[in-house]
Amino acid sequence: MQVNGDILKLPLPNVEAISRDEIVEFRKAATDIINSGDVKRVSFELAEGNNWNSLTLAILRKLVTQAHKVGVDTDFANLPEGAVKILSLSKDPITSTERDDKGSKFQPFFTMGAMTLSFLAGAASLARFIAEATASLFRAIGGKASFQGSDFKGFVKAAGPDAFMIVGVVNLLLGVILAFMGAVQLQLFGAEIFVANLVALGHTREIAPMMTAIVLAGRTGAAYAAQLGTMQVNEEIDALTTFGFAPMDFLVLPRMLALALMTPLLVLYGDAIGMFGGYLIGITMLDIGSLEYLNQTQNAISLGDIGLGIFKGSVFGVLVAITGCREGMASGRSASAVGDAATRAVVNGILAIIIATAVFAVVTNWLGI
Repeated sequence: MQVNGDILKLPLPNVEAISRDEIVEFRKAATDIINSGDVKRVSFELAEGNNWNSLTLAILRKLVTQAHKVGVDTDFANLPEGAVKILSLSKDPITSTERDDKGSKFQPFFTMGAMTLSFLAGAASLARFIAEATASLFRAIGGKASFQGSDFKGFVKAAGPDAFMIVGVVNLLLGVILAFMGAVQLQLFGAEIFVANLVALGHTREIAPMMTAIVLAGRTGAAYAAQLGTMQVNEEIDALTTFGFAPMDFLVLPRMLALALMTPLLVLYGDAIGMFGGYLIGITMLDIGSLEYLNQTQNAISLGDIGLGIFKGSVFGVLVAITGCREGMASGRSASAVGDAATRAVVNGILAIIIATAVFAVVTNWLGI
């Protein structure tokens, strides 16, 4: 090693001719000089008789990375062209510092453009997935799609009966909360009886469909993403494709059908449990007669209100299935990627449910339903 002014000339040794301890000492000595602050540029070259190999490049890359960290320029003019090309393939250490400096600056238009492109790519991917799922559904109607009946039964059980407890608890507590909130205001006007109207209408039209779907997004949608993501990691989906099975027919379709069938039933179950929660508050804390409360509930809602909630449940179930399956099918091939896919499935599923609820509210108001 030679230091001429503020330039360090660093010949890389023949690593095949020296011991491991000598390699470590060379790296340490070179790093100390680079970190000393006395040099502004490092000129790399090969020592006489050195035929560079992968270990030489590994040492070179570490020294280049350290030089960039402390702001020391690097010169590769005396290195073979092939070595420089291979070095540039390793995360491009020659220009990594420049890229980091540019990336650290606040660039609003660049950020907005990147976000827009990411959004458009995601929207295109979602549209393609929905189109493939729809085509798979039509193939099933035509008897051309095939999946395991035992798998479908398992998905139905997991999406329906296995969710009874959590869906029941959530809807019961929401019915109680809604009755309490309404009672606080209605008692000011001596109109406690209308708590029955509030609970019945609010639960059947809005709360039961939305909250049931949100529970399923966190419970079933995340499970779908994790299952399919794990299959991606294990290359099971690739194996199915190799053997001639369509992944959309064999994996996505039964899950989507199971949620589309079970969510309306869970919504109906949630309606009953939620109204029962309001009923308990009405007869125990508001001194409303049991028969009076039931008559008021019967007069407050119609089959149309219940049907609207059930229809919402079907739509929400499909949305949860699509988001969960899409994230699972698009998962990377690592454990962390599967976790990220499950997280995105929950977040995107809940977001889709909220947006659909808002759309339903606008449309039903416009139609006068």
